[in-house]
Amino acid sequence: MPKVKAEKKTRIHKDVAKQGIMFNKDFGQHILKNPMVITSMISKAGLFPTDTVLEIGPGTGNMTVKLLEQVNQVIACEIDTRLVAELQKRVQGTPLQPKLRIMIGDVLKCDLPFFHICVANIPYQISSPLVFKLLLHRPFFRCAVLMFQQEFAQRLVAKPGDKLYCRLSVNTQLLARVDMLMKVGKNNFRPPPKVESAVKNKTLGSAFRQTAVLAALEKNYKLHCSLHNKDIPADFSIKDKIEHILTNLQADQKRARTMDTDDFMSVLHAFNTEGIHFS
Repeated sequence: MPKVKAEKKTRIHKDVAKQGIMFNKDFGQHILKNPMVITSMISKAGLFPTDTVLEIGPGTGNMTVKLLEQVNQVIACEIDTRLVAELQKRVQGTPLQPKLRIMIGDVLKCDLPFFHICVANIPYQISSPLVFKLLLHRPFFRCAVLMFQQEFAQRLVAKPGDKLYCRLSVNTQLLARVDMLMKVGKNNFRPPPKVESAVKNKTLGSAFRQTAVLAALEKNYKLHCSLHNKDIPADFSIKDKIEHILTNLQADQKRARTMDTDDFMSVLHAFNTEGIHFS
C-alpha cells in the first residue's frame, strides 16, 4: 500500500477561520494546504477518468476538488459536520457537484462502498485500525495513497531487523505491496497532532508467557475442541502446549523483530495445526 508521511504546523486554516470553525483535536484534524503536495499525491495514485475515489477526511476540500476534476466520482468520508457544510458549499452550483458523494460519520464504523482508489490524510489515532480495515476491504481496490505520521509510515515499510519492525509491518506486507512515496514537511499542514509511540522487542517465548495471551489462546483452543468434539485432558496446560510448539519450531528464542513473513506464516501454521487460533 503506497504511503506518505505527515507532520504539521499550528494555526487555523483560512477557509474555515472565516466561518469561525476551530479544529477538533479529538478528530486529529489537520489541513493539507500545499497544492504541489496535493498534485503529487494525486499523480502517484494513477487515476483513470472512470475511477471512483474514496477520500477519507476531505476537510475543506483542497484535494477533493482536484480529484473531482479528474475522476468519475469522489466518495468523501468526513466525521465533522461543520467541514461537510464547507465542502458542500465549495462545489455547490458547479459541474463538480453531481460527482461528489459525501458520507458523514466515523470511517471505522462505516461500511465502505466500492472504490478503485483511496486517498487519505489520516489522523495518527486511527492509522492502524484504518490500515487493517482497508486491507480487509472487499472487493479489492487498485491502490491507496495514504499520508501518515512519519514513524507510523516507517513501521509499515520496516524490514526484519529494523528497530521499527513489528506486527503492523508483518501483517501489512503479507496483504499488500507497501512503498514510501515521499516526505512532506511540517509547513504544509495545519495543525499538528501530538503523538507518542513505543517499540517492543520480546522473544516469542516470553511474548506467549503473558497471562492475558495465555488466557485468550486457551479460550480459543477450548472453543476449537468443543466445535470439533475433541476431548481435553484433565491435566491440559496451554502454556506447555505453546512451549512444545515453539520448541519444535526452534522459534522460542527468536525475536519478532528479526522474523520475516515466511517465519510468521510457519509459526501460524504450526499453531493452527495444533488447534490453536488467534481470533
